[in-house]
Amino acid sequence: MTDYLARADEALEGAYEPPRSLGEFVELAFERPIVAAHAAKYLLAAIESMGTRTVVEEGTERERYRFFDDPNNDGEHAVLGNTGVLNAFVDDLRTVAAGRGKEEKIHWFDGPTATGKSELKRCLINGLNAYSKTEAGRRYTVEWNIAARDDDRSLSYATGDDADDDWYESPVQANPLAVFPDEVRRDLVAALNAEHNDHIPIRVDTDLDPFSREAFDALEERYRRAGRRDLFSATTDRKHLRVKNYVVDVGRGIGVLHAEDDGSPKERLVGSWMPGMLRELNSRGRKDPRAFSYDGVLSQGNGLLTVVEDASQHADLLRKLLNVPDEKRVKLDKGIGMDLDTQLVVISNPDLEAELEQFADRNDRDPLKALKRRLDRHEFRYLTSVSLETELIHRELTDETAVWANAVDQTDPVQAHEQLRERMARPLTVQMRDDRGTIRDRELAPHALEAAATYAVVSRLDTEDLPTSVGLIDKALLFDRGSIREGNDRVDADDFEFDGDDGKHGIPVTYTRDVIADLLHGETDRAHPELPVEDVLTPEDVLHAMAEGLADAPVFSRAEIAEYETRLATVKDHVFELQEADVLDAVLADKGVAEETVEEYVEHVFAWDGDTQIQTDRGEIDADPLLMKVFETEHLGRFDDDDYAGNEPSADVEAFRRETVITALNRYAWENRDDDFAIADVDLSAVPVIRAVLEAHSWEDVHRIYDDLDPSQWDDPPANTETARVKARTIEHMTTEQGYSEASAELASRHVMREVKGRWD
Repeated sequence: MTDYLARADEALEGAYEPPRSLGEFVELAFERPIVAAHAAKYLLAAIESMGTRTVVEEGTERERYRFFDDPNNDGEHAVLGNTGVLNAFVDDLRTVAAGRGKEEKIHWFDGPTATGKSELKRCLINGLNAYSKTEAGRRYTVEWNIAARDDDRSLSYATGDDADDDWYESPVQANPLAVFPDEVRRDLVAALNAEHNDHIPIRVDTDLDPFSREAFDALEERYRRAGRRDLFSATTDRKHLRVKNYVVDVGRGIGVLHAEDDGSPKERLVGSWMPGMLRELNSRGRKDPRAFSYDGVLSQGNGLLTVVEDASQHADLLRKLLNVPDEKRVKLDKGIGMDLDTQLVVISNPDLEAELEQFADRNDRDPLKALKRRLDRHEFRYLTSVSLETELIHRELTDETAVWANAVDQTDPVQAHEQLRERMARPLTVQMRDDRGTIRDRELAPHALEAAATYAVVSRLDTEDLPTSVGLIDKALLFDRGSIREGNDRVDADDFEFDGDDGKHGIPVTYTRDVIADLLHGETDRAHPELPVEDVLTPEDVLHAMAEGLADAPVFSRAEIAEYETRLATVKDHVFELQEADVLDAVLADKGVAEETVEEYVEHVFAWDGDTQIQTDRGEIDADPLLMKVFETEHLGRFDDDDYAGNEPSADVEAFRRETVITALNRYAWENRDDDFAIADVDLSAVPVIRAVLEAHSWEDVHRIYDDLDPSQWDDPPANTETARVKARTIEHMTTEQGYSEASAELASRHVMREVKGRWD
């Protein structure tokens, strides 16, 4: 318990520091200018502080800011995908921060439900909060000791002796440099920028907020009456003014207007007057700004970020925000204004777009035309990456939020992709309580989540830009991986111009989540004498339920339902291929070719073709024709004895060696060459085309190796038969090496063998 308390003390100690004088803050600003940064520069610094990582989305390689992975909260509110949109937002921030334009714009994040817009809001809050707790990201404001001593007119809310120790923080996070008179402030900021010469200069364009101005004016008047000539120094003396750091959060630098928030436009935007407080405060014939609540979204977000969530619910406010970005000022009342330094972000579903277009047919007389010009639209779309959609479904069904990409080897793209594919294929076990109160494990079999994600992604792909050589599954894989293989050739996404409305429509993740949740609570009609197959949900179960539920879901039109149903077959075929590969690998697990054997064969083939010798521990030797023949006939199964004259290859064998083995390896070496590259450095097992040719498994191999295997007996093979022995080894490999349970391995292997037996003979 003591350790937890000590850790909590340490966490708070790291986030806060003792208040300092105004002079000490100026010295700090010259050491670390970011402490005085305006909103756009600070927000940009927070995003850039966490670095980037490389991703492939829509088949294009991009650099993604880790900030949007919500790293300080273990990815709890990570924004998956939409990297291009987020990068465009950051580019706009950079433009605004540097004062090169777009300062009058309101950032508008638009898109269908369940595309990550709400996650973006939380991610911004979490990221700014975490950054402000670091030494590099400290955020500062001012607080005033406004207790009166020499006259009856108190500036304090308190009464009695406590007034002498009554410090009040600026309610809208005023920049400490705003205390200086305009001319002095301009010179100070110019000196700061000259000292550090950053490509994005510091700007302090806001004056003190009304609350702080009231305190400053009262203190200045007191010392003026006392005859002091050092009015500014006396007014901002440490006994009256302190600079303190604060942790950015909702209400302190971040204002969020939620859909359910109500009140008049004035109250929602800046706050409201408190009549009881007005009666207590002497305001010299006008309303006292200290009697203002400052709880409006602009007041709370002053200094950093203002978010209007579900903006269609606050459409009446949008027009009132028109002049805020460029004038940077709002009015608390007719006589009291407040300067603003905030980035305005509007989040909405497509219904806001419909509302904005309601007068579009009036052309120049459209009353919303000015508003539409101010909104800088960033359109979120559904994910078109199968791996990201699989991760999103997994997040929806569990409390695991860590971003998958951060757990793979980022230094090796090939290895990272393989690790990610392995994560996609994993099963998911969920504990459920049945009607009798018993806890039972329900298993989503390997590839079940991947199947659901593939169907969702395929439903979102535009077919208008599909070349004749590319199917929907191919397009999905190109978007996910950036390239696919067709035979011995590599096909890159860059080879095509995909410019359709991918991700604009389709099956949302919430629908997929609800379908799977219902399946987990439901029952299957399967049974097995020994294995709990009734607790397993297969990829076929998930795909069938998703397709069956389309007609009853209110979110899809008839045309969408018909279109999505036609895309199911291609997804089923793809998922079957994934399961088939697992079963085939398991059946032939102990018949695979060792990497050393592959390397030895390739080395002898190159020596044979080049009429050179091979360097061994025993000295140089000639290429061994028998070794190559044995590999080609027994391991590859490509040829038989009739293709050789003794050990000498026929023309077909020679062509295979030169065109399939040597040409493929040379092409790979050429594509991956650098100054230090040599053939000896190639890991042959990692060369995709070599692996596809030399380590491929097929049902022909199974048929050749296991003459007595009978797929029609797979469900219940007779004892002491080859089918029974092969099945036992297959199930064992699937459970120990591929992540299957015995029950899911039984179901997957049965499903595959039913399809195989039709073409076995």
